[in-house]
Amino acid sequence: MGSGRLYLAVAVGGFRRYATYRAATAAGVFTNTAFGLILVYTYLALWEARPGLGGYEQAQAVTYVWLGQALFATLAIQGGGFEVELMERIRTGEIAVDLYRPVDLQLWWLANDVGRSVFQLLGRGVVPFVFGALVFPTALPGDAATWGAFLVALLLAVVVSFAIRYLFALSVFWLLDGQGVAQALTVTGLFCSGMTLPLNAFPGALGEVVRVLPWAAQLQLPADVLMGEAAPLGAYAFQGAWAVALLAAGRLVQAAATRRVVVQGG
Repeated sequence: MGSGRLYLAVAVGGFRRYATYRAATAAGVFTNTAFGLILVYTYLALWEARPGLGGYEQAQAVTYVWLGQALFATLAIQGGGFEVELMERIRTGEIAVDLYRPVDLQLWWLANDVGRSVFQLLGRGVVPFVFGALVFPTALPGDAATWGAFLVALLLAVVVSFAIRYLFALSVFWLLDGQGVAQALTVTGLFCSGMTLPLNAFPGALGEVVRVLPWAAQLQLPADVLMGEAAPLGAYAFQGAWAVALLAAGRLVQAAATRRVVVQGG
């Protein structure tokens, strides 16, 4: 089997694995819809008091909410993706088996996470997004080109999200436990990605800092591309630069870990 077919099979396996959890998926759809309603009414009140906050009109703020709910599980913004299993395998020493496989460790987990992301988008993200678009006034584009540009930005967001979580997971080679890492992922993901509040609305120096961090490539930039607030090429350049930098950093950390760190149990 060629390497391309191999990683495609891994991605399909990741998709099928999450597709088996139908009850969890249905619960996730309900949860995302419920939280979307809470956030929408909070945003409506906030934008009523502060019109044009972050450069968004009220309909754009509503669109941002529902897009965030659609991408919450897709991008594993709060964690809970492949990194949970990877950290556990590092902790128990099972990672030694993975390192003996004739495959690239980083690409293996990337393919697996892409499959998971596609399922979460289709299985858990579409319904809340469509519900929000039907019930509330939104600022969705009417042309296919903008939707196509958004999908490219979303694909890059998936890669950046993976690269961030891969680096966090590799830290367990030294920390030997993933609990603190998982909590750090949750906090940084919710705050720095713009899931709590659009990064455009962050004031002063804080806003300038969070908008250049890699988490901005996850939700903020795809949302701005979709709503016409960011030029696609500029967004791609930002996302691509962070994707390359983080994946390269992951390679370096992986190499250091496999050379110098003794796996638990052997």
